[in-house]
Amino acid sequence: MSTQSLSHVQKSFLKYQHILVFIAPLLFLTAVFTIAPTPSGAGTDYWLQYWWLFPVFLTGATIVNTVGISGSALFVPFLIFIFPIFANPLEPAQLVKIGLISEAFGLSSSAIAFIQYGLVDRRLALTLVAGSIPFVVGGALLSFIIPEVVFHALLGIALLAASYLLFNTDLAHEEPGSSTSSNSDHATATDGGAVSDLPNDPGKLGPAGVRTADDGTVTRVDREGDDYRYTRGGYLRRFANYSVGGTFQGLAGFGVGELGIISMLSTKVPVRVAIGTNHIVVALTAILASLVHVFGGGLVGGHSLSLASTHWNMVVFTVPATVLGGQIAPYVSNALETETIKNFVGVLFAIISLALFLMAAGF
Repeated sequence: MSTQSLSHVQKSFLKYQHILVFIAPLLFLTAVFTIAPTPSGAGTDYWLQYWWLFPVFLTGATIVNTVGISGSALFVPFLIFIFPIFANPLEPAQLVKIGLISEAFGLSSSAIAFIQYGLVDRRLALTLVAGSIPFVVGGALLSFIIPEVVFHALLGIALLAASYLLFNTDLAHEEPGSSTSSNSDHATATDGGAVSDLPNDPGKLGPAGVRTADDGTVTRVDREGDDYRYTRGGYLRRFANYSVGGTFQGLAGFGVGELGIISMLSTKVPVRVAIGTNHIVVALTAILASLVHVFGGGLVGGHSLSLASTHWNMVVFTVPATVLGGQIAPYVSNALETETIKNFVGVLFAIISLALFLMAAGF
């Protein structure tokens, strides 16, 4: 297939991604209702038992996808601390399954939405994923021999440190549309007109509106016409953060997104581009960690996942909620001020770290 044909397919996919993304959970729900192993005599009461999880997971998915962190960072503490107040507590293996299924759909939905919005630096994302792979795999394998309380305690320390670093990170670098070009008119033409020196495409899909200069400066225009200028320098600093975050991603299911966003902001990647790019990194490393957890556990005598014990009456509400939240997130991210996002993420990290310390202490 030619490059032009691939580009056409890519643009068509991104243009109609809303339809395609929502078809996926519909197919999933159809499969659940028809072939998933459920308790004998399961009727309407069984399927509607956890309807109230939809607004909870919708809110959670919108939050985590807006700031570019792993869904499990909120879902796991919720299922451990809040869920038992309203229902029976879940076993650790059940938590893993529900978290993995829900996060897989939510991350995929949000990642595609951010690409369609023009806020993903795919070259940067793929480089970070490649560097994280050995640490994610290593962390996942270590999870079978390191006590669970150690996982939670170490990740709590990491998130607390990330919260401190975020509050002390200078986010005063370039914001959308604030570049200092020699051209006095910085608006981006959406009709192909040349009103500035910015890259332009009427569709603003995928790689459209992106140009890399000879000196490495990247000029990106999102779907709303906002422009961002930055460089991809600072790979070593980002690699250090993503190696630690990747290890925690393998150990506990989240960590690479939380620490990774700090590394991109500290290397002057614009906050909205950092959030969008981080989605690809989190999505791919989460899938990799999930595969190692699912298949690696059985091979070494660790935990394994059983479809028969899955709470299907929960995922029929959590999956659509996370998909919808993933689609909403780019618009929320674009509407919020940088300072608001920074403060919110910092507080969120501190809260999650407190929850993890409580988990490690046995509460």
